[in-house]
Amino acid sequence: MFERTYAGLDVHARSVMASVIDGESGEIRTVRLVPQTDAVLAWVGSLPGPAAVAYEAGPTGFGLARALTTAGIRCVVVAPSKVERPPGDRVKTDRRDAERLARLLRIGELPEVRVPSQAEEAARDLVRAREDVRGDLMRARHRLSKLLLRQDLLWQGTAWTQEHERWLRSLTFEHLGVRLAFEEAFDAVLTTHARRGRLDKAIEELAATDPFAPVVGRLRCLRGVSTLTALGLSVEVGDWQRFTGSTIGSCLGLVPSEDSSGSRRMQGPITKTGNSHARRLLVEAAWHHRRPYRVSRELIRRRDGQPPAVRDRAERGNRRLHHRWRRLDARGKRATISAVAVARELAGWCWSLAVMSEPS
Repeated sequence: MFERTYAGLDVHARSVMASVIDGESGEIRTVRLVPQTDAVLAWVGSLPGPAAVAYEAGPTGFGLARALTTAGIRCVVVAPSKVERPPGDRVKTDRRDAERLARLLRIGELPEVRVPSQAEEAARDLVRAREDVRGDLMRARHRLSKLLLRQDLLWQGTAWTQEHERWLRSLTFEHLGVRLAFEEAFDAVLTTHARRGRLDKAIEELAATDPFAPVVGRLRCLRGVSTLTALGLSVEVGDWQRFTGSTIGSCLGLVPSEDSSGSRRMQGPITKTGNSHARRLLVEAAWHHRRPYRVSRELIRRRDGQPPAVRDRAERGNRRLHHRWRRLDARGKRATISAVAVARELAGWCWSLAVMSEPS
């Protein structure tokens, strides 16, 4: 890349600080811009071309990056956690951040993130909305159960079933304050549960449409990978072709951290870098492979209609992952550690299914 101008943007909701480096003279100047895409585009268009722009990924999204790319301007969206910062640098300002981005862009040392398409970003928003509702429902249920526990009321069976709901509806309380608190807490549980159901239905419908349907259909052939998990992995990973079977686990933070020097090698907990939502989905799916492998009716239904090559690869993956669990259990590993190890291998099997070409 041979650009004349390099611009680093420190983008916030109410301000944009821009630092520009002239590639020929080395001159650096800083300006404050209006936080509107059209204004930033007009300012970048006024720079001596060709120009390149970089800014950190954040809550403002990828609209600016798409607009710059459409205008023919190279735009690099940076992973904030991977931008190098000197240990002795204790002064952080918007101007210094923008200047650092411009300098690193000039020498090509910025860790770039992939900009998703608008369809991918919309699907990811839907999946993350469902994730938020899941957390809301868990908290609402906890509040209700602890309220009942303070009244010495404890359900003895399986919680949050139809029988449990009938028991909750039959409860009466003498004191007005407790009765009103219970009604509000129970209503919050029912309302949040209904919200989750609506989002689940929307996710099922979205997963059956292009461009998600082929990959989701193949991933669902693995044990523990439902439609929600398959779509979640698809929208969070995005372009599976960026990875290999051995690198996708490290990109999702499922590999051990390491601090080695010379002949000394020390490994610690997993790095937990990358996408936390995709990592959680893989770990939850990994637990399903601990039980003895038997093809269930649900798995048969999910595999129906898939090509023989897909079914064969998924079958080998399911057997391999259960065998991995057995070996780890035989070595006396803690179940939580085994789940992460199986999740790392499951990520590789998901990759192998996602990159399979469609039959002609």
